[in-house]
Amino acid sequence: MKTVISVKVDTDVRDKARKLAKKIGLPLSTVVNSQLKRFVTDQRIEFAVPLIPNARTAKILRQAERDWKEGRKEKFSPVFTSAKDAVAWLTAEK
Repeated sequence: MKTVISVKVDTDVRDKARKLAKKIGLPLSTVVNSQLKRFVTDQRIEFAVPLIPNARTAKILRQAERDWKEGRKEKFSPVFTSAKDAVAWLTAEK
């Protein structure tokens, strides 16, 4: 069963939230319901803006993902058991 709740929100906040929800293809009610469900389940609330990489970083991330999917293990560091091993690997000539 669904119900309606009234929440006092600044008009500017409401308008910006509607615009953002529309931009990502969701009705504002879906955003509010999702947050309320998470709040009830987790019994806590977090606020964060997703990180969006710049063009250069996005290109590097796409290449790393391709390398990973294609099994190019030499492009990635191995697992280290000590900081000394990690530093040695990082400073070794390749």
